Amino acid sequence: MSTVLADAYLRSIVHTYRMYKEMAERAIEQVRSDEDLNRELDESSNSIAIIVKHMSGNLRSRFRDFLTSDGEKPDRNRDSEFESEGRVSRQQLLQSWNASWAIAMGSIEALTADDLARTVRIRGEELRVVEALNRSVTHVAYHVGQIVYLARHFASPNWKTLSIPKAPPGTGVPKR
Repeated sequence: MSTVLADAYLRSIVHTYRMYKEMAERAIEQVRSDEDLNRELDESSNSIAIIVKHMSGNLRSRFRDFLTSDGEKPDRNRDSEFESEGRVSRQQLLQSWNASWAIAMGSIEALTADDLARTVRIRGEELRVVEALNRSVTHVAYHVGQIVYLARHFASPNWKTLSIPKAPPGTGVPKR
């Protein structure tokens, strides 16, 4: 990969991670109560709080010492991320969220064009840095979509769209 292309990719991936972080935060902001942040739609569903807990654990594990240690850290217990430890406040949720994103973005923003061809390990599997980033950002996008869906459910009918609004019926023109 040329340096120009690698630099463009790094700018793009940083932008994409920031966009998904902001999208999740704008969705969470619209959920009025801590109770709704912790609410599971049914016994096999995850709450927003559980999804945030899992994403935080994943980002912290993957990006702490990103280039030098396996992305699945020994102190991470992935399965426990899907277990509720009781009601989590919005403040606790966002504190964990922001701490893990600081680790992730610090590592991602520090990458250079030469780093993209390096090899990292995740759960013992060797991946090029560019592959690990693509895998991670799709994981983030998947869970941010879940957060947005749940937040929209709980905020309805007060939901404010995070993207292009639907057109009013019969007009074909988006609402502004």
